[in-house]
Amino acid sequence: MASIMTSRLDSFSPRGIWPVLYAYFDADNALDRCATHTQIDRTIEAGASGIVILGLATEVNRLSLEEKRRFIEWTSAHIDERVPLAVTITGDTVDAHLALADYAVEHGASSLILQPPSARDKPESFYFDFFADIMQRVRVPVGIQNAPEYLGVGLSVQSLVELSAQCPQFQWLKGEGPATVIQSTIERLREQGGPLPVFNGRGGQELVDNLRAGCAGLIVAPDTFDWQAAIYDAFAGDDHATAGALYEGILSSIVFVMQSLDALTCYGKRIAAWRMGFDVVHDRGMRPTAFGLECARRFASRLGPFADQRPTRI
Repeated sequence: MASIMTSRLDSFSPRGIWPVLYAYFDADNALDRCATHTQIDRTIEAGASGIVILGLATEVNRLSLEEKRRFIEWTSAHIDERVPLAVTITGDTVDAHLALADYAVEHGASSLILQPPSARDKPESFYFDFFADIMQRVRVPVGIQNAPEYLGVGLSVQSLVELSAQCPQFQWLKGEGPATVIQSTIERLREQGGPLPVFNGRGGQELVDNLRAGCAGLIVAPDTFDWQAAIYDAFAGDDHATAGALYEGILSSIVFVMQSLDALTCYGKRIAAWRMGFDVVHDRGMRPTAFGLECARRFASRLGPFADQRPTRI
C-alpha cells in the first residue's frame, strides 16, 4: 500500500482547466445519467485536463449521500481513466469525510478536494487539525478548498506550508478569490517553501490574470469550458493576445452566470445543456424567469455548439 500511495503522489502534477460537472435531474427528480455522460465526453473532447465532481456547481448540498455515491460511480466508470477524476469531499466530521473519501477512492477517484466543516466559529488550529487528520488516512493526493472570502474560514499561508510539510498527501490548493489575492498566496507559498499547484475557480473570472498570477489552472463549470480550455492553451503557447481576446468574448456570459450560486445552477446549467444538445427538465434550486431564459439563450447562441470546433473568436 505504501508504494502504491508513493507512486500516486510522485506522479501527481495537476495543470490546465478542469470542469466541475453539473448535476442534471430527470422529470422524476432523479439524477440524469445520460446528461452526466454527455458532459464527460464533451469536456474531454474539448481538452479537459481532469474532471471534478461534487463541487458547488454539482449542487452537492442538494444531493443525498446515496446520490453522491451514485454520481461517483457513474462518473468514474464513464471516464474510464481517460483523465484524472477529483472528488470534492464534504461533511461536518472527520469520520463523515473519510467515509465518502474512501468510497470515492475505491470507485476510481485519483485525487480529493476537501472542504472545511460547516462550523465557522473555531480557531484556525481546528481546521488545520481537521484537514491533517483526514489527509494522513487517505491513499491519494489531496487538495483543500481554501476560500475564506466565500466559505468564511480558511488557512493562512503559514498553515498551508506547515500542512504540506506534515502531510505528503497535500498536493494542491483550490482557491476561490480575486487574482490579486491568489497571486499573493502563490508568492508567499513560494517564499516559504510550499510550492503547491494553486487553482482558482469563480467561473473563470479573471482567467488570464489568474494564469499570469501563477495559477496551475482553473476549476470551472462546463458552460464556457471549451472556450476556457482554448484560452489556457493559447496562454500556455505564449499567444497572450489570443488568450485575452477569447476571454473578452466570453466575459459577459461568465458575469451573467456568476451573479450567485443559484444563478450558476439555474442558468449556467442551461447554457451548458443547450450547447451540448439537451435541455434541463427539472430544477431542485432556483427556477428561471422568462427574461432569464431569454438572456441564457442569447449567451448560448453566441457561444455556439459545444466544442464543435476549436474556439478562435466570438
